Amino acid sequence: MSDRVPAFAAESLTKRFGELRAVDDLSLTIEPSEIYGLVGPSGAGKTTLIRMLCGLTVPTDGTAYLLGAPMPGGRRAVEHRFGYMPQERAVYRDLTVAENLLFFGRIYGMSRARISERTHELLELMRLDGHARQRADRLSGGEKQRLSLACALLHQPDALLLDEPTIGLDPALRREFWDHFHELNGRGRTILLSTHYLHEAEWCGRVGLIQRGRLIADGTPDALQREAAEHSGRVGPGQAPDMEEVFLILTGSGVPGAGGAS
Repeated sequence: MSDRVPAFAAESLTKRFGELRAVDDLSLTIEPSEIYGLVGPSGAGKTTLIRMLCGLTVPTDGTAYLLGAPMPGGRRAVEHRFGYMPQERAVYRDLTVAENLLFFGRIYGMSRARISERTHELLELMRLDGHARQRADRLSGGEKQRLSLACALLHQPDALLLDEPTIGLDPALRREFWDHFHELNGRGRTILLSTHYLHEAEWCGRVGLIQRGRLIADGTPDALQREAAEHSGRVGPGQAPDMEEVFLILTGSGVPGAGGAS
């Protein structure tokens, strides 16, 4: 493991809601400049884990770290260095696109001049130019998702936590989002994202398969495919399982869920 401070880390992390263990004794380390995908069905614990890693949910047991700071106590020390995009679109419906960005920019302590500069850049990047004065509640679903991502990127954070950022998007827009993720990663940003779209695992640098609050397997897509092939007895060339098969083989589960909160 690198001697650098991990971007994200979980040490025996557990979160209980009554009798339910949403996250169950989970340990994980994500190094700087990785794209790490948490892959699993709805209810697997992805959202709860991400919320603990960014200090929004208090663990029942264990410790979560973000950019070296323990969460939630150390959140203020690093809050300007990370961006969070929740599964529910984090935009204010009665504000315009530009007003949403201004609001979040002021929360991050940015000057109005810098917010204006970044707003221009992000509206162009997210193909929202021409929508600056449009109220968020009049945007399409995909446009709201773009605006939510723009709000998370506004202050140019070192690390991003993206909870199901492509949920509900059509395949073309989903691919567009992934182009953004890889471009950001190419500039040194660390990205932790969750998804239940199993093919998206192939676009991550490293993947964690999560089921019933536990991290079942962790590794590069190629390594997980090899491991699944060995488990299933596939050893010949051209017989590597796809990521849906990888999930089913390594978790021993049924068909993963296709939507909803997790």
